[in-house]
Amino acid sequence: MRGRVTNKSSAPAKWIPFLCVFCFALGILFSNRLWDSSAEPNGQQLLSQRRHEQELQVINGDSTTNELPQNKDVMDEVLKTHEVIQPTRSLDKSIAVLQTQIASKSSQEMSVKSSAPVPRQKVFMVIGINTAFSSRKRRDSVRETWMPQGEKLIQLEREKGIIVRFMIGHSATSNSILDRAIDSEDAQHKDFLRLEHVEGYHELSAKTKIFFSTAVAKWDAEFYVKVDDDVHVNLGMLASTLARHRSKPRVYIGCMKSGPVLSQKNVKYHEPEYWKFGEEGNKYFRHATGQIYAISKELATYISLNQPILHKYANEDVSLGAWFIGLEVEHIDDHSMCCGTPPDCAWKAQAGDVCIASFDWSCSGICKSVERIKFVHEKCGEGDGSVWSALF
Repeated sequence: MRGRVTNKSSAPAKWIPFLCVFCFALGILFSNRLWDSSAEPNGQQLLSQRRHEQELQVINGDSTTNELPQNKDVMDEVLKTHEVIQPTRSLDKSIAVLQTQIASKSSQEMSVKSSAPVPRQKVFMVIGINTAFSSRKRRDSVRETWMPQGEKLIQLEREKGIIVRFMIGHSATSNSILDRAIDSEDAQHKDFLRLEHVEGYHELSAKTKIFFSTAVAKWDAEFYVKVDDDVHVNLGMLASTLARHRSKPRVYIGCMKSGPVLSQKNVKYHEPEYWKFGEEGNKYFRHATGQIYAISKELATYISLNQPILHKYANEDVSLGAWFIGLEVEHIDDHSMCCGTPPDCAWKAQAGDVCIASFDWSCSGICKSVERIKFVHEKCGEGDGSVWSALF
């Protein structure tokens, strides 16, 4: 019985080594295929691998004429693929950059559009009445005489294109009691033009520049007028007179004068830069007296554009005249803009020659204007309806 068992088991034992070798070979084959399917090289890796294989073939001398063209074709295809992929990636990056730039530009354009300035109101003339913090009574006297108030002021702007505003800056102290008083007065009357300027008597030249610059930025007017708050004005006569000069691009209208250059200190109109005007005793060049004058749009715009480099002399009217020296400007000397107070302006009014403005030369304005401007208005005024019926 033992002999039979031994004979039966000895036959399969002979196949055991063959089975082991077969299983080992099958395992190697399976693992190679699994490795190949899970690790597909990309373009760069395949290119490097092919080059490496060719180098080995050259070194070993076993590359055949059939295999070399085949490998070369593969390499060419890989290179072409790589060349196609690289520009595509660059194109994607370029598109992304362009999209970013377009988005940025669009946002900038939207920002510019949203912050675009409001179009200026087109009017015939803008009148700035120079005033100070301490001149509340003067302002009220002007409001009670030649300056329309409330709805009439709005109607004058809408129907006749005439803007009338008291112009004033601010105090040296931010939000001072003086500034708050002006704010309260403006809330009541709505007739102020606030300037980015620190108030001071010796700063009138700077204030004049800022007034014209501010007015030009706010209103597109044919004429810009500056007048003091102690001067009587007939608005209808002023408008009619300016309308006669509409065709002149650069016109400077007022009572032209040429006073002496005062070199002595401690006098009212002392000129610290007197030496610029030649020998002692010389006179200024022609310029309009400072109580009232008018300039055309081009000249006001010129002041606005060149404000930082326009030199300021001690006297405001001299400064204005100096800014126009060297320009093609027509100076118009109109003495109806500097009539005297009654009886002078009253006689002229009776003769049908109504004055544009009246004041006292001795006071550089109406003497005691708060008390007397109403009397001047009664004697020399053109009548409340004149400005509404004036043709211009």
